Amino acid sequence: MIDIRPVAYVIGRILIVLAILMLAPAIIDWRAGLANGYDFLASAALTGVAGAGLTLSTGNALGRALDTRQAYLLTAGIWFLVPFFGGLPFWIGAPGLTLNNAYFEAVSGITTTGATVIFGLEELPAGMNLWRGMLNWLGGLGIAFIAMIFLPLMRVGGMQFFKTEGFDTFGKALPRATDIALQLLFVYAALTLSCIATYAAIGMSTLDAVVGGFATIATGGFFPSDVSFNKYVGAGEYAGALFMILGSLPYIRYVQLVNGSARPLWQDSQVRAYLRWLGAAVLSVTIWRVWTAGGDIEPVFRQTLFNLASIMSSTGFFSGAFPTWGGFMLIVAFVIGVVGACSGSSAAGLSVFRVQLVIAVLRREMRRIVNPSSVDPIRYDRRPVGEDVVNALIMFVSSYILILGVMCVAMTLFGVDLVSSLFAVWTALGNIGYGFGPLVERTGTFIDFPPGAIAIMTICMILGRLGLLAILVLVLPRFWRS
Repeated sequence: MIDIRPVAYVIGRILIVLAILMLAPAIIDWRAGLANGYDFLASAALTGVAGAGLTLSTGNALGRALDTRQAYLLTAGIWFLVPFFGGLPFWIGAPGLTLNNAYFEAVSGITTTGATVIFGLEELPAGMNLWRGMLNWLGGLGIAFIAMIFLPLMRVGGMQFFKTEGFDTFGKALPRATDIALQLLFVYAALTLSCIATYAAIGMSTLDAVVGGFATIATGGFFPSDVSFNKYVGAGEYAGALFMILGSLPYIRYVQLVNGSARPLWQDSQVRAYLRWLGAAVLSVTIWRVWTAGGDIEPVFRQTLFNLASIMSSTGFFSGAFPTWGGFMLIVAFVIGVVGACSGSSAAGLSVFRVQLVIAVLRREMRRIVNPSSVDPIRYDRRPVGEDVVNALIMFVSSYILILGVMCVAMTLFGVDLVSSLFAVWTALGNIGYGFGPLVERTGTFIDFPPGAIAIMTICMILGRLGLLAILVLVLPRFWRS
């Protein structure tokens, strides 16, 4: 049997912190004379009581180390339970969503997806829009910790390849995980403050700059406006693209940079491939748009850069009439959305690292067809890749494609058209935030989706956020018996 007390204790502490954080938007709405401040207070009280109850009832587990099975359970528990309490303000207060939609909105925020079921964001109380940005920021920070610590430990989708790298490349400079966590927090906060300051400098309102900064670095996509970055065309698009890319690079490289070692960032093959593939996508779509529709090159390039950076970094902002471009752009967008950005960041998708390994495996198998007796080990960044990593990778990619197809079919059973279903599962599983198809065209949100389809997207967001296998393993009886 698994001792769930350490898991419950950690979740309880997280809920207490969440309750305290709810006081910030509550104060903002109180000062504005809005009753929504009391709704935040009620949500904070419920969350605090639940957190205190879990913490007090499991306090005897304090100080016990987590084993691998408990790590699986903790990651799943955080991303299933915390959004429930994080969604209470959406249910109790403005905008008064159903519990299903409130949970969807909170999951979208904490998984840094950016999909929304709220239309009329400008009419929301300022505290509620701030809370949406805070959910994005907290989710991005949490994913950064999990990507660096828990996923390599749990050997999810080939992430065990980073287990040694994440903690051994620092030598004596950072001997403890606590040191890494503190420096990661510093880097994350510094990037966020830089982004907010930049947005403010180009003319964003205070609320837009803060919420946009939170969401950009977390690659989350929540913004206090239905028109997203169309309010800030020009400099806003260039700044947004820059910080979305910075937010989707491996956080471990920033920690190394802080410690005086810039070489790992510049020489990281994953970073180079990410920038190269994104550049190729932007260039090809820019040429295609100019060739087919004409127009000045600069605005076409700017919109293309911003929107494709948003998709590949799994952020979810948009500018221009991006959903109407169609054709070749839609194919490119779908592909880079599936690929995603870098492992070890808050971005999602398959990740550049996994796609690079898939390409390496395919090349090896083609060489074996020509020379079956050859010994041809796979290497990544000049390091040998074990067969356990390759097997986990194949399982992950196969599961990703299978779940994408199965969930798409399942969504059509609720009456959603095929195009809307495909891109809804694509955006949820890849934590992208964009929506395409007839059901999305009216508002640019998922407000017109039936409850069953919303539930499917919610499950897909969590599956995509935690690398599929970290969740699927929990349904195996052997997991609970071993």
